[in-house]
Amino acid sequence: MMESPSRSYPFIHFLMVVCATLVSTSFIVGAAITDELDPAVLTFVRFGISSILFGPWVHHKYGITFSLSLFLRCSIISSCLVIFFWCMFLSLRYTTALNTSVIFTLVPSISGIYALFLVGEKLRREQLIALGCGMIGAIWVIFRGDLTAFLAMEWNKGDLIFLAGGFAIGLYTPLVRLLHRDEPMAVMTFWVLATGSLWLLFFNVNKLLVVEWSFVSLNVWAGVCYLAVFTTIVTFFLTQYAVLYLGPTRVASYSYLYPGLVLLIELVLGHDLPPFSVMPGIVIVLAAMFIIQHSER
Repeated sequence: MMESPSRSYPFIHFLMVVCATLVSTSFIVGAAITDELDPAVLTFVRFGISSILFGPWVHHKYGITFSLSLFLRCSIISSCLVIFFWCMFLSLRYTTALNTSVIFTLVPSISGIYALFLVGEKLRREQLIALGCGMIGAIWVIFRGDLTAFLAMEWNKGDLIFLAGGFAIGLYTPLVRLLHRDEPMAVMTFWVLATGSLWLLFFNVNKLLVVEWSFVSLNVWAGVCYLAVFTTIVTFFLTQYAVLYLGPTRVASYSYLYPGLVLLIELVLGHDLPPFSVMPGIVIVLAAMFIIQHSER
């Protein structure tokens, strides 16, 4: 793990809280616009706009030169993101923003397993216990504290789709740690976005040709632009920057904040609170996040 000056270390955690807040808004915005565009098309537009907006700044700051090594490494990383975002937009047609945010709290455990094998990241006993508690809390919220529903495994279609995406995104932070080669993180972020756009173009060119773009509403374009700038460019950069200092599992554990943040955002937007029975699960995942963060290795 990279060493950082002590005065900047709390700032990195602050950046991850900002990142978690932005990601939490993506579940709500995604749910609001996913019915108007095919999930694969929506993901392509998101990645494409992000690449177009971020590219000129990266070129001005660092210059954009092609490297086959960097291109291939970023292609591997972006494939995980493409699969995840496609699953996210598709799942939001069948499940809720809260459910997806809670299922996402399974990702730190998934990421921790990947990180153990890919980058040799070893966790202390209390961190492993916290990951287990986080999974218990996530399952609690998914099933609304209903043991009968859990035993019957009453997952809806959207939950299962999003869980599949979770296994893909779990590879993201370990792969960033494994494949980074000292290039500026902004450069790697740009190439992750660019190669992600190419993946989506390659597999969805037929869908893109039949979309009636003139009928896409202004609200959808506004939502996509928000996702492209704040929950793609900004969050990708912050995540990739922080993982070099905190490690894959500790960065991924910030997803434990998502359910609580989604609830707060939906409350501000005038939505009703979920049943009280889900609250213990949210408390458990928040506690798990703080344990992981304060268990220094």
